[in-house]
Amino acid sequence: MSQYDILDQRFKALINGSAQLEQLWTGGRWTEGPVYVPAARHVVWSDIPNDRILRYDEVTGAAGVFESPVGYHNGHTLDFEGRIIACEHGRRRVSRLDHDGRWRPLAEHFDGKRLNSPNDVVVRSDGSIWFTDPTYGIDSEYEGFAAPSEINASNVYRIDPADGAVTLVARDRVKPNGLAFSPDESVLYVSDTGGTHVPGLPPTITAYSVNPDGRSLSEGRVFATCEIGLFDGFRVDRHGNIFASSGDSVRVYAPDGTLIGRILIPEVVSNLCFGGPKRNRLYITATTSLYAIYVNSGPAEPANRLR
Repeated sequence: MSQYDILDQRFKALINGSAQLEQLWTGGRWTEGPVYVPAARHVVWSDIPNDRILRYDEVTGAAGVFESPVGYHNGHTLDFEGRIIACEHGRRRVSRLDHDGRWRPLAEHFDGKRLNSPNDVVVRSDGSIWFTDPTYGIDSEYEGFAAPSEINASNVYRIDPADGAVTLVARDRVKPNGLAFSPDESVLYVSDTGGTHVPGLPPTITAYSVNPDGRSLSEGRVFATCEIGLFDGFRVDRHGNIFASSGDSVRVYAPDGTLIGRILIPEVVSNLCFGGPKRNRLYITATTSLYAIYVNSGPAEPANRLR
């Protein structure tokens, strides 16, 4: 059985027919939030219910626990100093792993109220940090600590690079989840997994135009919908294609919103990132495992350059 489902000729240019899907590690409960760290040539990812982050060394092939307990991490990215930025369910904050090895909080509150449970995060080229804040980490004890929402909404926020101020940039999603910028940073894509809380709500990726001030968004438009599972985490490649998680595969969408193909995965896909020395290796977290496959593409520039 082929590991690809080619729906459009444009997909053929993005895949390598001789590359095989590899299962690099298994043993998690719900793996999430992969980030590639170029300086160390390793991938860090979350195993949320087990409250740990793991590390895969692409030179030796070794994998193991990087840190535990760690505050029920979910999504990760890198800033432009190569520091890991994390979304923490347990401590309900966005934090940064500084060069001295300490996690330092970047955002814990909005308008004087505690955040819900930050989920995924991206760094823009101006140094601003954008993140989603649904309630999954406070909905139960499984991925954090059960608690009521103080904000009573699930929003998308921006952290200012100059003064650390947290501003609300999108309030129209039910459960905003993954997010990523287009290569020129004129569009912010946000997935919505609100179907977990509102029966029948379709899984979507919404495209928001970034306003000229670089700090706010215009009204969004539906970019894509998913008929199997949910869109969770995703990445944009250098050509503007979206590589998105779903219930049965990594789905690849052209910049015009056309589903052009799928990379079939034997578990429900949660998230992914580009890595390797040439950034052409797609690392995929899927339920219990970390997978990888080589592709003919790489991360968008410049905002996702280190991811």
